[in-house]
Amino acid sequence: MTNDIDKRISRALGSIRRAFRGVIRRVNSKPAAQLVQAEGMAGEKLLDTELFQHYGFTSVPLDGSMAIVLPLGGKTSHGVIIATEHGNYRLKQLKPGEVALYTDEGSKIVMKRGRLIEVECDTYRINCQTYELNCNGATTNCQTDTVNSTTSTVNASGSAAYNTPTLTASQQLISEGLLTYRAGMAGFGTAPGGGASAVIQGSVHVSEDVTASGKSLVHHAHLDAHGGSTGQPM
Repeated sequence: MTNDIDKRISRALGSIRRAFRGVIRRVNSKPAAQLVQAEGMAGEKLLDTELFQHYGFTSVPLDGSMAIVLPLGGKTSHGVIIATEHGNYRLKQLKPGEVALYTDEGSKIVMKRGRLIEVECDTYRINCQTYELNCNGATTNCQTDTVNSTTSTVNASGSAAYNTPTLTASQQLISEGLLTYRAGMAGFGTAPGGGASAVIQGSVHVSEDVTASGKSLVHHAHLDAHGGSTGQPM
């Protein structure tokens, strides 16, 4: 009696398809749930099998990715893919607790131990209405850094320093406070419309001599009424 029951249970379970491995061959990412064409380990063809992923995360697996297929109700025709993997591109040797996003091209975001997030890519683009960066220190090491914006504001309560051989502004440079220089100042050209190259409103205090068109302000002389030379300014 017991043997008969066991045989019946075994036959019933044998008719139910259990979860199995497959290999992804093509992915259609247009529908609400991605549809996958795959091959089962027994060689069967899986057509339009739904790929289920976690909310807030999506990826399109490469051809050749491994998959775990779960036949709903034990039927292969009602199967769904619940996990995928591609060992050729998965980031390896991560430490316990670390998390990573990656692609086959080598782009990656790795959340490492010590609260460190490492990003590696060729182009890093942020599209947003407002970008806020709140930190105690920021360091950028790159060959070329370009920021395109309508308005850019840097609020530094202490100070801001630029360690560079040349700092260039393509148009106006306006200082609302005191402008201080320590290694000299040079300029050339004329103002737009042919105006003066430099216009200063207010007094100017100079501790040494000033030369204009080759004439010294301190050591120049004038012709007197008799054709002689006057003394230097006092």
